[in-house]
Amino acid sequence: MSEPIVTTTEGAVRGRADGPAHVFRAIPYAASPIGAARFAAPAPHRPWPGVRDATRPGATAPQARRDGFGALDMSPYFGPGWIRGEDYLTVDVWAPRHGSDHPVMVFVHGGGFVSGATRAPVSDGTAFARDDVILVSVGYRLGVTGFLDVPGAPANRGLLDIMAALGWVQRNIAAFGGDPDRVTLFGQSAGATLVTGVLAAPAAAGLVHRAIVQSGNGLGAFTPEQGERVTRAAAAALGIESTTAGFGAVPDEALVDLVPGLTGLDLRTATDTDPLVGLSPFGLVLEEQPAHTFATGAAAEVALMIGTNAEEGNLYLVPQGNLLTSTLDDVHALAARLHDDPRAWVDRYRSVRPEATVGQVRSAMLGDALFVEGSRRSADAHRAHTRASTHTYEFGWRSPAVGGLLGAAHTVELPFVFDTVTLPELGGPRGMLGPTAAPAELANRMHAAWTRFARTGDPGWEPEQVYRFTAGDQQVQGLRATTP
Repeated sequence: MSEPIVTTTEGAVRGRADGPAHVFRAIPYAASPIGAARFAAPAPHRPWPGVRDATRPGATAPQARRDGFGALDMSPYFGPGWIRGEDYLTVDVWAPRHGSDHPVMVFVHGGGFVSGATRAPVSDGTAFARDDVILVSVGYRLGVTGFLDVPGAPANRGLLDIMAALGWVQRNIAAFGGDPDRVTLFGQSAGATLVTGVLAAPAAAGLVHRAIVQSGNGLGAFTPEQGERVTRAAAAALGIESTTAGFGAVPDEALVDLVPGLTGLDLRTATDTDPLVGLSPFGLVLEEQPAHTFATGAAAEVALMIGTNAEEGNLYLVPQGNLLTSTLDDVHALAARLHDDPRAWVDRYRSVRPEATVGQVRSAMLGDALFVEGSRRSADAHRAHTRASTHTYEFGWRSPAVGGLLGAAHTVELPFVFDTVTLPELGGPRGMLGPTAAPAELANRMHAAWTRFARTGDPGWEPEQVYRFTAGDQQVQGLRATTP
């Protein structure tokens, strides 16, 4: 079987033919972020001579391996952890084997801003190539090197990496058979929040024509004050000066080992709550939340599809056994992290669905804070201040994993979008999709909506409608008590 060769602006790359796709792995879009460059803006990659081998997966950003997630094995979502190598600012490309001017979808993986990789099995791009769409998956800096707000270094370096990758797409995707004027940027979880950051950035104008935000948070950025608090804690833990030179002298291994000790920092200030509720000390650091920037007309030309899962918070309670053991004290403690009047807020949730268990209320409150409220506010602001369409959805299929308790939790929708629900590692006793076969019809329908949106800007339902992705006779809808 012939090996496809494509010439990019930096040099030629050799991929492999795999079923309906030509697959190219680990193509650099920026220079290696090593040494002092770890805390610099992404720089152009030097041209290479000859033909670069792009047939095998490449290095990943420095990170701890994440397999176990309570009762679940999350490695299909996070990937293999840290695969060492200098070139990890790379893209993987799945392109249809024939034709040209195909729509392009650029995927930004999740992982709490500290983990994840383009080589995660769940986000394999073969189904997109099968359906005549090019899938480009982006690797970016994580954790300290990607998102710690270091004095003297450019902020949000992981976000800058993604914008550099989008620049690479504009320069090169036509050579793979893609249309650079039909680029859809989409991401899930932390990757979805990064998509909102790209849309809010003036420098991204013209790089993105459509966008999909899957369980992200347009209100999820830290303020500079919160970012500074994390930086001070990181410097103190390392025993260094809080400067670019100080952090630049620390090896990657120590920066990765630092991350768990920063989780759980109290980042509440006199004016702001912690948008990530203590789950991650890393994220975007911005003067203004992306949802607020949308209200000024940012991304006015970009069609947007945005949605969440009906039981987002279950991922953070069910696998750890905490859904059934949650108490009212736990619920009030969470509410106190989020609102000035926690008792009234808890009462509001309980009044929406009086029969809900304490664990369900805690899950709903957590999911709203992390994903739902920020997504709703982003959609509202985009809809009110744009010339493009705004489509919303809710994913409601309940996974039977963890004894039937996992439900429509955070991340469950991702294999349906990529049409990878039949991966063996997603099933079984520790798989996210549970011990029984996931509904293929739902995967077909959801994947088709994503590819249709990439082609036309219309996923198949009216902008005023909240489309609900369910299967069979399921009628799951999230317990919502978000602010008006």
